[in-house]
Amino acid sequence: MPSPRASRFFEQVDQAEFAFCRSINRSLRFRPVLMWFQVISRLGDGWLWYGLILALPLLYPREGLAVALLMTAAGLSCTLTYKLLKRFLVRERPFISFPTIHCGTQPLDRYSFPSGHTLHAVCFTTVLAMSLPAIALLVLPFTLMVAASRVVLGLHYPSDVFAGAVIGFVIGLLTMTGGAEPLLAMFAEPG
Repeated sequence: MPSPRASRFFEQVDQAEFAFCRSINRSLRFRPVLMWFQVISRLGDGWLWYGLILALPLLYPREGLAVALLMTAAGLSCTLTYKLLKRFLVRERPFISFPTIHCGTQPLDRYSFPSGHTLHAVCFTTVLAMSLPAIALLVLPFTLMVAASRVVLGLHYPSDVFAGAVIGFVIGLLTMTGGAEPLLAMFAEPG
């Protein structure tokens, strides 16, 4: 159950962000834009990340498995975090609160704060940046497009995306500084 204070806060922020959300969301009138961001959003559901996690041990035989395990642990932490926050903060999605905002794709759940897609994308990119920087550079454009897709498709406010990015970065950083070094060293040593 959301607190009345959180509900009032989100109502004020929603009003402040509405005009920006509506103007960005208008780009969905162009079918190629809609289709592009729908594909990005679908891949951001986890499909790209699952594929990458499975591919890392093959691409990097020495440290790939360790990085894949770290990404898996970080991903589970992200899921738990954003589900708990959504359950307690209960912020309606823009297309629910404002009927002039078009929903460009089916959401995975009802509430918007924080953006789980952005949270996961930034977390995984952070883990990769600290372990396999070349791969992080390759996925960074995708991460940015995932974040943009959430607002363009009418599923999130910019503050949802920003909060998801901050939380994802922190979880990624904690994953890499909280015991990742021994795991990476164990797999990186010649055997």
